[in-house]
Amino acid sequence: MLSKNKIKQIQSLSKKKERDEASLFVAEGNKIVSDLLPLFACQTLVATDEFLSEHPGCNAEEVIVATCEEIKKASLLCSPQSAIALFHQPKYVPDWNFISNNLSLMLDTVQDPGNLGTIIRIADWFGIRDILCSNETVDVYNPKVVQATMGAVGRVRVHYGNLCSFIDTLGNKVPVFGTFLNGENIYEKNLPKNGIVVMGNEGNGITPEVEKKITERLFIPSFQTGNSRSESLNVAVATAITCSEFRRRTI
Repeated sequence: MLSKNKIKQIQSLSKKKERDEASLFVAEGNKIVSDLLPLFACQTLVATDEFLSEHPGCNAEEVIVATCEEIKKASLLCSPQSAIALFHQPKYVPDWNFISNNLSLMLDTVQDPGNLGTIIRIADWFGIRDILCSNETVDVYNPKVVQATMGAVGRVRVHYGNLCSFIDTLGNKVPVFGTFLNGENIYEKNLPKNGIVVMGNEGNGITPEVEKKITERLFIPSFQTGNSRSESLNVAVATAITCSEFRRRTI
């Protein structure tokens, strides 16, 4: 049976302060929970009998069998499914040698949870293992972010800190790319296998401090020939195009 205290704990994790104090995050949905169970240490699994019978041997410190109605009371979703899990937040330490020799993303004040979740999913698709985020970027363990990753949060390491310090740590041997309206055409530019790709805030782009650290400016051209067109691309869409171009050159 799902107690009122457990329901209260689950719902409290919608707040970053509570997540940080407990070092936990919540994941909901049959696929996301089943994908994350092998990847993160699970403190509590709340699930129906049917879910547990379909996923034998679930490794959790606490397993609570609940009805769909009980899960609905605890859920943070409009349309809850058959499982909710509370996972311990992993502690990642950046491997600067690995980051220096591979392609990584850097997010400068990305604030929309859906965008961050989608970018994590994009990174997973293109085999990017590290994302370096500014402290002002939305929390990776925000439930909306976790939901948007569709399980990719378990395969991509997300780090937070001062972006300029991150770049300084890597030194001048690692190219730092950013997308701008006055950059070089990305489809004509020679792109390496390694580097940092910086993506900026949804409304304001890359901050002036980080822009000073950019060594290579890229531009994604529009193919709209008329006078009326969108002013810019969504940051997640721009990330997908940029990652695809980098990876296409390595095939």
